[in-house]
Amino acid sequence: MNSVSVTANGFVPSDTSSLYAIVSEAARRDPARHSLCAADGTQLTTGELDTQVRALASTLLDHAVAAGDRVAVLGRTSLEWALLDCAAMAIGAVIVPVYPTSSAAQIEHILRDSGSRFFAAESADDAARLTAAGASGQVWSFDEIGGWAKGAQHPELDARIAAVGADDLAMIVYTSGTTGPAKGCMISHRNMYVTAANTSRQTGSLFDGTTVLALPLSHVFGQTILFACLYGGSRTHLLPGVPDLVPALARLRPTFLALIPYALEKIRKHTRALLTDEQEAAAVERGLALLAEGAAPTATDDAVSAAFGGRLRYVISGGASLDDTTAGFYAGFGVVVLNCYGLTEAATAVTVSAPTTNRLGTVGRPIPGTEVGIGADGEVLVRGPHVSPGYWGAAADQLPVDDDGWLHTGDIGELVDGHLRITGRKKEILVTSGGKNVAPTPLEDRVRLHPLVSNCMVVGDGRPFVTALITLDADRLAKWRAENPDDDPATVVQAAVDDANSLVSRPESIRAFCIVDGDFTVDAGLLTSSLKLKRAMIAETFSAEINQLYVSRG
Repeated sequence: MNSVSVTANGFVPSDTSSLYAIVSEAARRDPARHSLCAADGTQLTTGELDTQVRALASTLLDHAVAAGDRVAVLGRTSLEWALLDCAAMAIGAVIVPVYPTSSAAQIEHILRDSGSRFFAAESADDAARLTAAGASGQVWSFDEIGGWAKGAQHPELDARIAAVGADDLAMIVYTSGTTGPAKGCMISHRNMYVTAANTSRQTGSLFDGTTVLALPLSHVFGQTILFACLYGGSRTHLLPGVPDLVPALARLRPTFLALIPYALEKIRKHTRALLTDEQEAAAVERGLALLAEGAAPTATDDAVSAAFGGRLRYVISGGASLDDTTAGFYAGFGVVVLNCYGLTEAATAVTVSAPTTNRLGTVGRPIPGTEVGIGADGEVLVRGPHVSPGYWGAAADQLPVDDDGWLHTGDIGELVDGHLRITGRKKEILVTSGGKNVAPTPLEDRVRLHPLVSNCMVVGDGRPFVTALITLDADRLAKWRAENPDDDPATVVQAAVDDANSLVSRPESIRAFCIVDGDFTVDAGLLTSSLKLKRAMIAETFSAEINQLYVSRG
């Protein structure tokens, strides 16, 4: 072990505590406090939320849902999804989230491997997809579930709630691996409780505010933020996804958000209509200077801040790397991005940047009660009560931890004064034929920031130099072509490549690129459900284009 960072004094629930305790305790403490809010404006206090969760749990008991039964849920984030989450887990049932973007084969694998016995879906189309994938019996609709939240209490409800312990299974979350079938990662009540509570504690009073949750509840990041909001007392507006978030910010006026970098980049591109290139560059420069000083966010009076709602001060960002210029852009308008790091096997959160100790270029310090170590080969290792007990079904023989209890993340990183910096992936570091190690993600992140670019994948493993496949945003390209009928978009994209190359040495730089038709999408099998590149599939799909890049450069 090269180095270890530990943050002490973590919150650990009692052995008899389940996730439902977060809901019931909030209702007991302050029943009139605002809690979850639906997309249609319906608002629940903590007392009303507890009442509706208990009513819905009672109806699940009426439907013979037993402790340990798996309940597969397919749909976008909504109040009904959150209520079902809390109600099912309150009586010991196990939630199995299914991504709305999952393919038929992926859904079939999840249902079969999890052995789900009960099913819920947002829409009739989603229900049909579950049925086609092997769901037996009735598929409950979100509308139907919403009606259950107004029912009567089951006589056995309290006994069933009391029987659920911290080490009982709460969820089986299927990891969206870049190769092979997804593995069902088991998340216990203790795992999620520890992560949610300590994420809230790590960030001070951040979760004692207003937020808009548009992360998918089908992903463990969304689940962690949901329960952190319930634990911290946030007023939480639930929206289906990021496309719904952008136009709603000015109306809902959040004080903080939790997003993935892809969403932050999309919002940044959206706000470019309010700025000149010079104003954007000035904001980035101003923001990076503020972040370097460790300055607290301050309100700015401009169109961009107004588009954010006027009160937004912090964004928790996780799930992938974030380009520093995007962090600088937001800081230039009074919004500090708090990078975090985690993985499904640790119920999302391993490290979280705190408002008082935020450091640019890192992903924060370990959340309370967590150990983070760096192995001899540079791999990030994690140990703590939030680490998954293992995998379900076909992957049950694979252990997530070693004999000493360390979870091997597959990420490469370093610890700087207790702060973690992620530098690459063990399996994604490219090694050119000249022996140069290249981390592709920083290059990809920077190229993707260009307004015309939709996505980018860097190539170079075993090759003499580094190249890239680039896709363009169809709508922005059409507008650009109308304004520049005689120009080649490749000349504009070259500027994005040059900008990315400024981050690295000459042997690591992109020497050639190809603009490929279409885009890298989940439906095409080129992105995971969490929007990570499926590098092997992309390389296979565009093998001719890749080969031509090297032939043309000799």
